[in-house]
Amino acid sequence: MTSASRPEPARACLTVDGRRLSYLDFGGTGPVLVALHGHFGEGRTFTALAEHLAPHWRVVAPDQRGHGHSDRPADFSREGYLADLAALLDHLAPGPVVLLGHSLGGLNAYQFAARHPDRVRALVVEDIGADIGDDLSFCLAWPHRAPTRGALVEQLADSARYLTDAVREYPDGWGLAFRPQDMVVSHAAVRGDHWSDWLATDCPALLVHGRRSDALDARQAEEMAARRPRTRLVTLDTGHTVHETDPTGFAEAVDAFLRPLREESRP
Repeated sequence: MTSASRPEPARACLTVDGRRLSYLDFGGTGPVLVALHGHFGEGRTFTALAEHLAPHWRVVAPDQRGHGHSDRPADFSREGYLADLAALLDHLAPGPVVLLGHSLGGLNAYQFAARHPDRVRALVVEDIGADIGDDLSFCLAWPHRAPTRGALVEQLADSARYLTDAVREYPDGWGLAFRPQDMVVSHAAVRGDHWSDWLATDCPALLVHGRRSDALDARQAEEMAARRPRTRLVTLDTGHTVHETDPTGFAEAVDAFLRPLREESRP
């Protein structure tokens, strides 16, 4: 793709229950694909994917509640995340969309499909299981503020490479675009058995698994694909953040999966 054809995302927002829900719209006239980031992330993590899919898909990537440019909510419940997504789709006013999500976003995507199957054409779920048991308590050791960007990066140590997009300058110093305590609370509601939601729909689905992931093992990924109809499993040689570690491989896998849907959308 040439630089001239790359999408320039527009930052927009809507108000949900008095809160700002911010999102990036990469534009275009193609069908809508809503991309949902994981914990610690934000919508711009899908910039490379949007560039790869343009102009065939209009990628819209929200900063989910309590992340990025979106406001903190009163809670981080499962119902709250899904209500935000419903409000975004109402705001965009499209017909059924493709939902893509990484980690937390993947769970949100397939749970939303389970509750609103008429609003979802297809699912792309990146490295999240149907039975989730890890935790995020390690992030509580991350600093709240540091005097400089360099000092913050130094204190974040090895975690800094995963948090580049989340680093912000505030009036009282440098910090992250989320509160670690919120992420722990949010993930506590993610943990558990979600097989009933995963198996509730039969729209086309792509499950992308990182072979070296510490969040989803190969056995569960294979079982998820085997038990759910119309589900394709793709495994890439990455860890948990497949779309960041192998952006080309991830985008090509998503593009290949979406191609038949794109053909269906042509007038």
